[in-house]
Amino acid sequence: MKLQTKIPLEKRSNNLINYKSNIVLLGSCFSENIAKKLDYFKFQNLQNPFGILFHPRAIETLISNAVINKEYSEEEVFFHNEQWHCFDAHSKLSNALKENLIQALNSKLSLTSAVIQNSTHIIITLGTAWVYRDVKTNSIVANCHKVPQKQFKKELLSVEDITNSLKNILSLIRRVNNNAFVVFTVSPIRHTKDGFVENTQSKAHLITAIHKVISNQSFYFPSYEILMDELRDYRFYKDDMIHPNQLAINYIWEKFKTVWISDASFRTMDEVDTIQKGLQHKPFNSKSQAHQEFLQKLEAKKNQLHVQFPHIVF
Repeated sequence: MKLQTKIPLEKRSNNLINYKSNIVLLGSCFSENIAKKLDYFKFQNLQNPFGILFHPRAIETLISNAVINKEYSEEEVFFHNEQWHCFDAHSKLSNALKENLIQALNSKLSLTSAVIQNSTHIIITLGTAWVYRDVKTNSIVANCHKVPQKQFKKELLSVEDITNSLKNILSLIRRVNNNAFVVFTVSPIRHTKDGFVENTQSKAHLITAIHKVISNQSFYFPSYEILMDELRDYRFYKDDMIHPNQLAINYIWEKFKTVWISDASFRTMDEVDTIQKGLQHKPFNSKSQAHQEFLQKLEAKKNQLHVQFPHIVF
């Protein structure tokens, strides 16, 4: 008896992620779920230096500014609700001091530039096609920072708008790195505040645009379809019935792992997993001989992995 409709997925034959790969993850909060898995298994990665970016225009702005080595100035930040903010960045970068915010923006931008140039894989997760345009400047913002709604005009990016944005993103990446593989995915998180029909329209625009730009070095991973079609049950959601729960995240991660991570890396991942679980172990008696021997073996495993992969540090 079949209880699921399975999405056929095949492992890529080349250019797979391994422990020598340099991975950049940008976009919606779902990209951070995948990044947490990469962090746990100690892959080299940079995730959302400007915080969560929900739509393609925000991601395009970040990559463009990184590639041209832009520097932020006082004119590009503003004070609201006792914090300094930037419309290009998530509120996680906001700061009570203007100088600290500007310094953080430029530091993160410089880091993004360097990492994109040396990346092997860039994973971009698009969350929504709905954007907010600042009425005063006529520019699309990445985050409204709880500024009054009347300052913005809400718009739905057309398929053409998104396609052009994605083409610009790929062109900017190729300007500084002609070898990186770009993986696009659409966040399975539904933006129900926009409306259920509006969310479906938004996701459809994103998916259509992505399939207009994927080519030899850019690909689509169906995280949205896996949750919508394989995991068609609210037991795979958190209590808000919108965000995927840990079981769903683990399921999609296993699918991503099957397609994009090299088989040769699986053994190292198992070793990292063993160490991670060992570090979380809580002994009945921390001073016992058995526990001291356990710690010595754990330390030996850590050192062995560090010698093989110097970037792996616990």
